[in-house]
Amino acid sequence: MKKQRGVTVWFTGLSGAGKSTIAQALEAQLRQLGYGLEVLDGDIVRTNLTKGLGFSRADRDENIRRIGFVSHLLTRNGVIVLVSAISPYREIRDEVRDRIDDFVEVYVDAPLQVCENRDVKGLYKRARAGEIKQFTGIDDPYEPPLSPEVHCHTDRESVEESVVKVLAKLETLGYIQLAATPVG
Repeated sequence: MKKQRGVTVWFTGLSGAGKSTIAQALEAQLRQLGYGLEVLDGDIVRTNLTKGLGFSRADRDENIRRIGFVSHLLTRNGVIVLVSAISPYREIRDEVRDRIDDFVEVYVDAPLQVCENRDVKGLYKRARAGEIKQFTGIDDPYEPPLSPEVHCHTDRESVEESVVKVLAKLETLGYIQLAATPVG
């Protein structure tokens, strides 16, 4: 494994925007390059680390704080952490950013209609039918980042194009090297 700097790469956006898809593709690229990393996917974290939390604003904030705490621990120990979580509220994302010195925010942006069309779990349909309350983008707000390090427009670019943007930013910031030059 290469000697590396830790960094948290935080993917935020609506459900169905492509956060997990981009994070998985980025994970594959980084592993192929020899980097050590962990992936914290919002859905998986909710069933393991934050089980029992609901979807009130306070519970969502606590969910993000817990993910942020784990990310902070890993990052300070030289691990690249890929977080894909809706994290709808700007204030809590900024709080997590302030806690983690090495933090790259990736706004995974797609129009609501595109996200609804991609909805393989049927969550938007259930939210529109009133079966799910406080659903981000329907009856609960999503506050887009004001100045993310990377802005992916997944309705206009391929997964590969989005991954290239994130890799380029990580290289520019000194977290990874894409060239054949040894890191360690």
